[in-house]
Amino acid sequence: MTDRPRPPSPFDSLPAVPAFALTSEDLTEGGTLPDAQVYERGNTSPHLSWSGFPAGTKSFALTCYDPDAPTGGGFWHWIVYNLPADLSELPTGAGTGDKDGLPDEAIHARNDYGTRDFGGAAPPPKDDPHRYFFAVHALDVDALDIGADASANVVGFNVVAHTIARAVLVSTFGF
Repeated sequence: MTDRPRPPSPFDSLPAVPAFALTSEDLTEGGTLPDAQVYERGNTSPHLSWSGFPAGTKSFALTCYDPDAPTGGGFWHWIVYNLPADLSELPTGAGTGDKDGLPDEAIHARNDYGTRDFGGAAPPPKDDPHRYFFAVHALDVDALDIGADASANVVGFNVVAHTIARAVLVSTFGF
């Protein structure tokens, strides 16, 4: 195991917003990621369902981020934006590159694997278990006006600027 300190939650330094509920048939809050969500074992995006978001929600963005990756800046595993406001669930496997299970208007941003899809957990061997923050962000705009080639941080900047509420589910994984 490592002796480096654990970074804070990625949301600790962002403006506070109301919370809503995020659940999954595949993940449990504080639980261990199943093999299906591990890069070398299944690499399948989990089922996610959300409820209780504000009436003023105009669209959603979804992110999966690992702040514990030994990069100095964490690791983006999944970024999808321009999800319509009438959507409240994604099936298992919706994070494929062909967007099967996602609405047509949804945009996959490039993750830190360099691909436009869900990239599963892959912490270094002998590292402490990593935390994977799955978040659904309720936004105050119908769509983010940024192209699919925007970096994860540009998407994140725009998501934070338009977030009116957020739902978070955290699971862990380590080898």
